[in-house]
This record gives sequence, C-alpha cells and structure tokens, in this order.
Amino acid sequence: MAHPASTPFDRAVPSPMAVLELLKPITWFPPMWAFACGVVSSGVALEGHWGVVGLGLLLVGPLVCATSQAVNDWFDRHVDAINEPDRPIPSGRIPGRWGLHIGIGWTALSLGLAAILGPVVLWATILGLALAWAYSAPPIRLKQNGWWGNTAVAFSYEGLAWVTGAAVMIGGELPDAAVFVLAALYSLGAHGIMTLNDFKSVEGDRLLGIGSLPARLGVGPAARLACAAMALPQVVVIGLLFAWGAGLHATVVTVLLVSQLALMPSLLRSPREKAAWYSATGVSLYVLGMLVSAFALGSG
Repeated sequence: MAHPASTPFDRAVPSPMAVLELLKPITWFPPMWAFACGVVSSGVALEGHWGVVGLGLLLVGPLVCATSQAVNDWFDRHVDAINEPDRPIPSGRIPGRWGLHIGIGWTALSLGLAAILGPVVLWATILGLALAWAYSAPPIRLKQNGWWGNTAVAFSYEGLAWVTGAAVMIGGELPDAAVFVLAALYSLGAHGIMTLNDFKSVEGDRLLGIGSLPARLGVGPAARLACAAMALPQVVVIGLLFAWGAGLHATVVTVLLVSQLALMPSLLRSPREKAAWYSATGVSLYVLGMLVSAFALGSG
C-alpha cells in the first residue's frame, strides 16, 4: 500500500519560518525603540559601544519580546484554535510541545545574554521575563484583566527597555534618576497604547471572559481613558524638560502632543474603526516625543 505524501503538518520539528512567525518580529519594534531612547538618554557617545548596543537590541527584541510572544501563543493555543486556527501552534506547524520548549529556551537565552551585559540589565531582564510569563500563564494570567495586563506590557516594552538601553551604555550599572522618571512616564502613556490594541476584539473578549478595558468599561469610556493615559504623562514630561533647562526639546514635545490631541477627536468618535489609524498616526508622534525627550537627557 502506498503511503500518503507527507505535509508540513507532519513535521516532528518545526520549520524555521514557523518559528519566526511564532516569535512575531513585527512586535519587536516598540522595545527596541525604547532601548534606543535609553541609549540616547545615557549621554554616552556611540563610538566604541556599537557592539554592546547591538547585543542590547538583540536582547530586548528578538529574545525577550519574542519570548513573550511564544509564551502567549502557547497558553492561548486552545482559544487560537477557535479564533485564529492558522497560527503556528493550532495549525500544527509548531507541533507537540515545541511552543512551550521555544518559550523556555528563549527565556534561558535572554538570561544568558543579560548576564553578560551587567547586573542592572540582568535584573531588568528577569523582571521583564517574569511579567511575560505572568501575563499569559495560569494561574496569574494578567491578560485576563486589562488594568494589570496593559500595565505589565507597557512597563516591559517601554520602561524596562529604556532603562536597559541606558544601563548598557554605562557598563551595566544604574542610570541616573531622570532616566527612570522618563521611562516610567512613557510607560504610563503606553498603557493607553495597549488599550488601542484591544478595540478590535471586544466581542471575543467578552465571550471568552477576557477583561480588556474596552470589554470591561465599554468602547467609549475605554477610548477616553486611552487618550488621557497617553496625554497626561506627556504633559508631565514637558514640565520636567522645561524645569531641567531643555526648553527647545520641551517645545518640540509640546508640538507633538498638540498634534496628537488634534487627532484624538476622530478616535473618540469611532474608537473601533479608528484605533488602527490612530496607532499609525498619534502613536508615531508619541514615540517621536520619546526620542526627543531622550535627546534632552543625553545632551544635558
């Protein structure tokens, strides 16, 4: 009897392309951008540091962020089998327990590289990985609550990555307090950015008992909260920059914030239809403000 031809789904080992899809390179940009802001905010010249900067970018994006994606998809595999069956794990392109093994392996790789980059980087990485697992894995599963889940992601993707970028430039030691302050403020603002990502799945979240803020509060209130969460920390940043003598940088951040505010009414009128649009426009202005603020610290 002839045997049927094998298919990609019969593989005992996943293909490299399936693993890459699991690790979601498109999600690596936010922490890598925040890391770059940390590098700039350190005030240390890049000359002679390109190697450590490259390792840091590898750490926060293709390792730590990718770990969070693998872990999330593993623990969401049963839900994804219903809602997004073409994803690597439910489709069988990542067979067996490979999804879990990849999450564990990438965790170990992240810790190994972080240890090389210094104590502050290592502790920041440990915290970021702990939040990544807590976000997706039971029994904690922070993603079930929009308040806690969005905070964990915003803190990891923005604050920890920013501090890591500054730390690698100063030999893995503790950055100045101003670095922590700006990293914390932009992390608070990123909570609103995380909320924008939840408008596309309100019905599904309600059906599955996932307490995203649009599902928990309603679309309108969640949109208003997201706008406030993004805008108010930037107001504080502007005040601090003026107080620190960085008037030009504060003015640029002000212009960027006013531009965001001008776009927000469209978002508030149709949050579900406009969330992706605002992510491409208003959020781009937000992250430009991050970089301007980092330059203010780096040139101070």
